Amino acid sequence: MVRPNNNQLPENLPQLQNLIKRDPESYSDEFHIQYQHFLSLLEVFALNPGEENKSLDDIVMFIAQVAQCYPKVCEEFPKRLSDLLKNYATVLDPAMRNCFVKALILLRNKNLVPALDILELFFQLLRCPDKNLRTFLQTHIVTDIKNMNAKHKDMKLNSSLQAFMYSMLKDANPKAAKMSADIMIELYKKNIWNDAKTVNVIATVGCFSKVTKVLVTSLKFFLGHDEEEEESDSDSENEVDLKGALMANRVNKKTKKRQKQLAQIKKQAVKAQKKKKNAPAFNFSGIHLVHNPQGMAEGLFKQLQGSNERFEVKLMHLDVISRLIGIHELFLFGFYPYITRFLQPHQRQVTRVLQFAAQASHELVPGDIIEPILKTIANNFITERNSSDVMAIGLNATREICMRCPLAMGEDLLQDLAMYKTYKEKSVMMAARSLITLYREHLPALLHKKDRGRQTEAQAERKVRAYGEREVHDTVLGAEALLKDSKTIDIESDEDTDSNDGEWVNVTHSDGEGGPDVDDDDEEEDEDDEEEDDEEDEGNSDEEDSNSDEGVGSGEEADKTKKQKADLKILNQKEAAQELALTRIFTDEDFKRINAANLKKTVTSARKRPLEQDRAEFVKLNSIEMIYKKRKHDKESRLETVQAGRKDRERFGWKDGRVNENCSKTNREKRKTKNFGMLRHKARSKVKKSFKDKQQALRKHLLHQKKMK
Repeated sequence: MVRPNNNQLPENLPQLQNLIKRDPESYSDEFHIQYQHFLSLLEVFALNPGEENKSLDDIVMFIAQVAQCYPKVCEEFPKRLSDLLKNYATVLDPAMRNCFVKALILLRNKNLVPALDILELFFQLLRCPDKNLRTFLQTHIVTDIKNMNAKHKDMKLNSSLQAFMYSMLKDANPKAAKMSADIMIELYKKNIWNDAKTVNVIATVGCFSKVTKVLVTSLKFFLGHDEEEEESDSDSENEVDLKGALMANRVNKKTKKRQKQLAQIKKQAVKAQKKKKNAPAFNFSGIHLVHNPQGMAEGLFKQLQGSNERFEVKLMHLDVISRLIGIHELFLFGFYPYITRFLQPHQRQVTRVLQFAAQASHELVPGDIIEPILKTIANNFITERNSSDVMAIGLNATREICMRCPLAMGEDLLQDLAMYKTYKEKSVMMAARSLITLYREHLPALLHKKDRGRQTEAQAERKVRAYGEREVHDTVLGAEALLKDSKTIDIESDEDTDSNDGEWVNVTHSDGEGGPDVDDDDEEEDEDDEEEDDEEDEGNSDEEDSNSDEGVGSGEEADKTKKQKADLKILNQKEAAQELALTRIFTDEDFKRINAANLKKTVTSARKRPLEQDRAEFVKLNSIEMIYKKRKHDKESRLETVQAGRKDRERFGWKDGRVNENCSKTNREKRKTKNFGMLRHKARSKVKKSFKDKQQALRKHLLHQKKMK
């Protein structure tokens, strides 16, 4: 092969690098020369590693670029760089250290270095006092681990790295420990290390670290960010009233502005409808994966009591502890007297403290433990010496606590708070009525008779549970709705079932499932039976009326018999519904009918809308701070509304209606842009003349006419 005459090898390393990548065999001698030169430079550099060596920098990057062409020669090359970084990590010049790190990353990308060795080295380099290097290493570590787990998760490598990071979180260097915590949290958020081991390493080491930054980072990980709350807030702000806009457009005068507004509202409505149809995405918080939540809560509470950290860090402790107690239903009775000390209207971030008190409440906590919190809130917040906002916040916090632990409220305290339903301020009145509505659903006996309201079917069916009692359902709730017109199973007498032992029984099906229908004769017999039952009921009522004069005792006996019959009828319906649920697979249509029947029970003879009974895991701060009052707009909010109204609007000003905007303008338009000196004579003519000026002008005109004759 004839080599070109213009090469300057071996001084020109970029040219040599290009030639080696094209033809490695032809330039092996030149590479060996450069490699020997690297070894000699390395020995010289080891004598004084604190100085920058530009020649070594260039040759290291050159070898890293072409190392895949000569794997046997470069076998010890990564080890030499690693030894340099391990021995002189904090002494090396920053430029030389960055050069060695970039060379190792190049070798790692070419699979010339084992992943575990290089990642362990990079974790150790996090101790270096170089912020740019630490940020660069963090990005590479996360990207490298993500690429390794892209196709399938390498469990052996992941477990080894997690064990190494467990020790890094305990590192004496605060910067290295903080960066290790950041890397673990970022890998968890990217669903790479989203297992219980990562969560529990952060829970057992990070949350109890003596380094404040590591502690705060770990606590923030368990608090997370409320994505659902942010989405709901943005949805409520951007909620569109399409029906009202259509009605307004129909009634009001048709203008371009209103047409554009209507088109924009339609687009927003379509977008909101599409968002509702999308499948919900669930992202479980790491707090659910803690192995020992009771031990973690007790440890955090002990750490909080002996902590001298600033108030924001204490609030984080309270938030994590309250979430652990509420989600895992823990017992930590010392937490409630501790948080009571902060329940003052003048306390900083008091609404968040009230939020933590509500989050730490659940049904398994005895009412005697939480009752002092309710009394403290009532004495400090819900008094007329405070403002209406403070009173409303206190009532809202009381409602949120009682929603999770209804038995904590005493009868006297509840009736006193219910009297604020007629308060002059609307915010207090609405908060008190929401508390009354809550206890109408759960414990109406604690309210005054006038506050209990009209009982609904759902309230009648609901049983008052004692402390520690769980509600266990042995069938699908509301399955009785399918018994009214379904053709499923006939409840036969015991004699019929005995006669069918050992024989085939024909099981009919519901609508849409096929199978034979029930005979019309059977339906007629059922109707006749119902009519006979109605006649018997009428006869019984007549007998009751006739015997009403005989005494009160006979009336009470009749009421007992009526109640017994009603209870027996309900019991038979429940047994039939239970048998129906065990012998048949419900379809989507069946569940729609069941849901409709359950919804009907909540609104029958009561409110226009049902109360939301399912409590969320976390208490939203808006639930406590929500005050029914129309706020005044400040200057900033008014400017925001003004700027929002100017978007997608044509430029204001006078329009002449020309089709082509680039065509010539009228004299009237041109006059607006002319200099005043050009229009001064016209401005003078518009000035109103005096009588003397008019006489002189007329005389001049007449003289001019005589001369012309």
